[in-house]
Amino acid sequence: MIPQEEGPGAEVAAEDAGNAPAPPGEHTPAGSGEDAPQTGDTGQARQTPGDDAGHPDQAEFEGPRRRARRERAQRRAAQARARAIEQARREAKRRAGSHAAAEPKPVARGAVRGLTMLLWTLVLAVAAVVLGLVLYFTPAMSARHIIVVGTGTVTRQEVLDAARIRRGTPLLQIDTGQVADRVAAIRRVARARVQRQYPSAVRITIVERIPMAVKDFPDGPHLYDRDGVDFATAPPPPSLPYLDVANPGPADPATRAALAVLGALRPEVAGQVGRVAAPSVASITLTLTDGRVVIWGTTDRTEEKAEKLAALLTQPGRTYDVSSPDLPTVKG
Repeated sequence: MIPQEEGPGAEVAAEDAGNAPAPPGEHTPAGSGEDAPQTGDTGQARQTPGDDAGHPDQAEFEGPRRRARRERAQRRAAQARARAIEQARREAKRRAGSHAAAEPKPVARGAVRGLTMLLWTLVLAVAAVVLGLVLYFTPAMSARHIIVVGTGTVTRQEVLDAARIRRGTPLLQIDTGQVADRVAAIRRVARARVQRQYPSAVRITIVERIPMAVKDFPDGPHLYDRDGVDFATAPPPPSLPYLDVANPGPADPATRAALAVLGALRPEVAGQVGRVAAPSVASITLTLTDGRVVIWGTTDRTEEKAEKLAALLTQPGRTYDVSSPDLPTVKG
């Protein structure tokens, strides 16, 4: 290498050397000669091939414009890469969302169990309806036997006639409520109950009215139960007391008061009563079969009065006053 001389002569020599054609077989580096870019103002020295060889970092010798263009290009490339990455991320997210929406959601175990139970419930309901229709319209379970329980004065035939159950009728077609109402309409029947007994029977249970008092009428003696119902016209039992009221019946207050007193008496006392009179609810009197008289008064404290009377009747006398149970008296 030939050392360069300092001074103006050296600059001229360098310029001549740069303008001189390259020897055959040698390659002239880009940027040498007149077309080489300048690194500063016009007064500064141009780059030479010798300078490029001595400094491998080409970026240090770029001019401001080229460096600015390169940096802008790098920024644009970086922004483009960032946009591409963001676009790819959004596209992946969109595809993932559409894929998740397209996939069917797994059914919870509880929901499957609930659907199974609902299905079985529907199946059983349909089976029950079908079975009910079969039993309702076919004689598979029909009334071939009618059982009557509780008869005494009322006969079995009276109950069957009132029930009006046709043999062979499917049990489900028998309205037990209506049959019970028809049987209870018998005067001597206080209440009735009708039951289906599968596979082929109907059971009718009755409770007869019990006479508690009797009242004479032109057509004969009428029997009254504890509710004041006139249920029969027949000879009374020997120990039945007579009822003396103006308008006997279940809606008459005097009738209800007199029968309430008879129902409260001890059995040993009730058997001695021959007549009960109730001109009003406040003046009830009892006449015993031996002629003794009991002044009862009102229906207040009836249980206490019945207890006091049972004790007083052990004492001799003709009139027993229990209208005031705190001060019962015996006269005569």
